[in-house]
Amino acid sequence: MNKAKLYIGTSVWSYKDWKETFYPPQLKASQYLNYYSQHFNSVEVDSTFYGIPRANTVENWFEQTLEHFVFSLIVPQIITHEKRLLDCQAEWQAFLEVTSKLRQKRGPLILQFDYKFKFKEFSATLDDFLAEHKDEASLAVEIRNKDWHNQQFYEMLKKHGVALVLNDLYYMPRMVELTSHFTIVRLLGNRKQIPDDFSHVRIDRTNNLNWWADWIEQFLEKELEVYVYSNNRYQGRAPATIQTLLKMLEQRQLQF
Repeated sequence: MNKAKLYIGTSVWSYKDWKETFYPPQLKASQYLNYYSQHFNSVEVDSTFYGIPRANTVENWFEQTLEHFVFSLIVPQIITHEKRLLDCQAEWQAFLEVTSKLRQKRGPLILQFDYKFKFKEFSATLDDFLAEHKDEASLAVEIRNKDWHNQQFYEMLKKHGVALVLNDLYYMPRMVELTSHFTIVRLLGNRKQIPDDFSHVRIDRTNNLNWWADWIEQFLEKELEVYVYSNNRYQGRAPATIQTLLKMLEQRQLQF
């Protein structure tokens, strides 16, 4: 097998509850990202969902991280939730422009949709948006309504070369459909089970992680680019989840 590409990390890199459990107690918050990039080679930026970041913020992200580090970024909600992909050209171009300052460190842009984004109502809109913007960046789509899981949707993504986000979310079926040269696994869990206190693991998901490790192994054997992210609510402390998953993958003697 050729050396595959695995980009793995957490959703967001800065939580006060990670101090002493992941970040050394003497480390300043301004040093977190650099320290993080020495342990994981990627991060999912959730803050961009709430608004387009400033240019100097993005430039700082670039400067703080190691050479081969990669950022995956959630597309702002004004595009996906408020405007539902319509009349959002200005916001989309602004987002593309500012995130381009990450240069080679900019990974996939994730179009994340909520439960109310339904297949019958919005499939044509999504198809049109992807057709227009598929060549501007690596795009991935995350859906949170089961009615999208059908062959017509999968073929749409394949046609545009857009990845389906494989989310482990408590009310969604776990899917392993591949629609592009890369794939994204998001370990999301249930907010109600772990609403706060991210200092330690609170739920044992060893079986789930082994299940994902098996599939990630298969994805890597297909020589896909694989992006894997966990948030705190999957087990309680995202860095611990990713460290456990990395050990499982290393035990399979994978090269990445």
